[in-house]
Amino acid sequence: MDDCATQKMRFETEAALALEATFDGGRITSDAGLVWLAKMDEQLGLCQAISECVPEWRKKKGRHSLASLIRQRVFQIACGYEDQNDSNSLREDPLLKMVCGSLPQSGADLASQPTFSRLENAADVRCCYQIAGALFELYLNERGKEGAPKKVLLDFDATADPTHGEQEGSYYHGYYQQHIYHPLVVFDGDSGHLIGALLRAGNTHASNSSVALLKRIVGGLRDRWPEVAIELRADAGFAVPALYDYCEAEGITYTVGLVTNPRLEEMACDLLDEAQERYKSEAEKVKLFREGLYQAGSWEHSRRVIYKAEAMEKGTNTRFVLTTRRSTDPKELYEFYARRGESENWIKDFKVHM
Repeated sequence: MDDCATQKMRFETEAALALEATFDGGRITSDAGLVWLAKMDEQLGLCQAISECVPEWRKKKGRHSLASLIRQRVFQIACGYEDQNDSNSLREDPLLKMVCGSLPQSGADLASQPTFSRLENAADVRCCYQIAGALFELYLNERGKEGAPKKVLLDFDATADPTHGEQEGSYYHGYYQQHIYHPLVVFDGDSGHLIGALLRAGNTHASNSSVALLKRIVGGLRDRWPEVAIELRADAGFAVPALYDYCEAEGITYTVGLVTNPRLEEMACDLLDEAQERYKSEAEKVKLFREGLYQAGSWEHSRRVIYKAEAMEKGTNTRFVLTTRRSTDPKELYEFYARRGESENWIKDFKVHM
């Protein structure tokens, strides 16, 4: 409080400088990072783009603009206050008010929880579709700042988003052994940009809607950059014929993991034996790589498979990757596939920091 009657307190120390404590700091905030977030949003135009997609549900002009409401909601979530009712106390925060367009001291307080409940219930399917389009347009603008890219690498991934209640769309997933949402996310594998995100029910297969989303992304990329080469990389959750068929029809290079099965294990049997023999003689972890042709029962033709055989102290390990990349080095191709793990770190950033 800036009207506190307590005077300055001085503490003598062994250092050359004395330590003083004062209690006249005035209204303060613990979220100084908001200044940086607001500056980034100003440059990107993210909140403004989202606000233009949200329907106006109020019959009379509201005290808070849609842009201000979106900024307040986004900034609260980014600072770790995801619950709507957090706004009841944060609406008076001086820095949050300032970055949302209100004066810190004399400006009107920001919106409260009931307003956000109405805001989020006003968003329908069409609104969500438009927001996804706005985010994709933002990606195109950022990615193209230095000119049209020659290639865009799409990293597809699914992730478990645990739920802890009776949320609509929450289901138990046997693999993750908990109730979750199962969103689909797409990143630019070279730049790290988020290209798109699709919220899905917890019992959805990893590949569900991936081809539909891929078609939208490919169409947008080729509209903006007609000559761009497009490549897709994904783990075994996306190993479905519909994805391969679409990519091959559209000239899209792909590298996708395969779920291990007895026929694939038989293909790698000789290489695994060789890896074990070398491990016995060298007493160090051994990784060997090879390629072959494989055709599942649901495929119309055979396809190229890269496989790894690994022998180590803990035992043996085999991995299989389907690819249409032109490189002739199996090790190089497998290591390219393994780099898709970076997208998992980006997902973790969203979960932990956002």
